[in-house]
Amino acid sequence: MAGFDKVVTSYEEAMQGLEDNMTVLAGGFGLCGIPENLIGEIKRKGTKGLTVVSNNCGVDGFGLGVLLEDKQVRKMVSSYVGENALFEKQLLDGELEVELTPQGTLAEKMRAGGAGIPAFYTATGVGTPVAEGKEVKVFDGREYLLEPSIKGDFAIVKGWKADRYGNVVYRHTAQNFNPLVATAGKITVVEVEEIVEVGELDPTQIHTPGIYVDRVILGTFEKRIEQRTVKSA
Repeated sequence: MAGFDKVVTSYEEAMQGLEDNMTVLAGGFGLCGIPENLIGEIKRKGTKGLTVVSNNCGVDGFGLGVLLEDKQVRKMVSSYVGENALFEKQLLDGELEVELTPQGTLAEKMRAGGAGIPAFYTATGVGTPVAEGKEVKVFDGREYLLEPSIKGDFAIVKGWKADRYGNVVYRHTAQNFNPLVATAGKITVVEVEEIVEVGELDPTQIHTPGIYVDRVILGTFEKRIEQRTVKSA
């Protein structure tokens, strides 16, 4: 078992090999299911010039938003960016390159990258600025764009449970983009709330097989709520 054990005990070890100008894929949706401690380690390391691919860029002061504070992100590939004032400022000031991508297309780009598919056709974005500079082909009388897939140097993922072989289970909506991200990184690092022994996870319930995972670390999480709505008494 020792040769297959993927558990590491420090965030420094978890993110070993991350260098300037790499591409990092990050799981999560809003602040749900984000690898908040792995993001924190990137900030601590001070790695710069990063291209970050994620549904969004967190919020001011939390999630991926903390990487904007020291201008560690050179380019952001996202489908939604409306919750971060610093993001807006850096974009308008020309300090941050942004590639807005339809959400379903973004998900498929990472899924395809993980599956070894270099590109795919989709009808989403035809006739819009999304189509600029892209090949268009007609199938059954309908136009489709050729979209390249996405792969990353690192994939950072938040799971619920994992075993020592790196098999991962996500909890409810925190699954979101995480399984797609996990398949598409040259190095995939997963932080989880609980590590169990091999054999304790039901094989039929595993969302990400351990073959995709390089490192697993046990973390504690704030799980901040992005938009809190309460009912008055």
